Amino acid sequence: MAHEPDPTQEELLLESFLALETPEGFKAELIEGEIIVSPAPDGDHQDAIDLIVVQVYGRSRVPMQQSGNTGLILPRGGLCPKNHAIPDITFAPRELRLFRGAPAWMPCTGVAMVAEVTSTRPQGDRVAKRHCYARGGIPLHLLVDREEGMVTLLSEPVAADYTEVHAAAFGKPIALPEPFGFELETADFA
Repeated sequence: MAHEPDPTQEELLLESFLALETPEGFKAELIEGEIIVSPAPDGDHQDAIDLIVVQVYGRSRVPMQQSGNTGLILPRGGLCPKNHAIPDITFAPRELRLFRGAPAWMPCTGVAMVAEVTSTRPQGDRVAKRHCYARGGIPLHLLVDREEGMVTLLSEPVAADYTEVHAAAFGKPIALPEPFGFELETADFA
């Protein structure tokens, strides 16, 4: 009599993560094989997100839509299970209507840029998510680092990292390439 093979540790971790019920106001992500539960961000975090969204909507050459609640399934890295991240903001060209009918955890195909604003776990935003987004082939990753007072744009993903890094101190603009095609003003992040 044949029986089902025992699940691997990766499969058990992923199954446990997907079944996890987080308390209200928290979000859970599976990054580099670690389940990370984060509290709701503070007002300055949300203000930085709003500053990005307003500029993208008003200045982008290609009309964009955004989501702050979309979970992305990203390719695995090393021996880690598949990664499941919720960027602070996910942008895609409006014409794709990428978020319409999407499941809670969707592939990252079609995403133009993700943005992260550092909060309680800045190293996760600076390192782990950077590598996850690059593995997913997301063309642009914008990081607003409140602790360092810097905005960094990562582009040209290859394997598990981005090959182009452009950084500007708060107060200096940073160029967002096509399909955005404008300079993001950063003075109000300070």
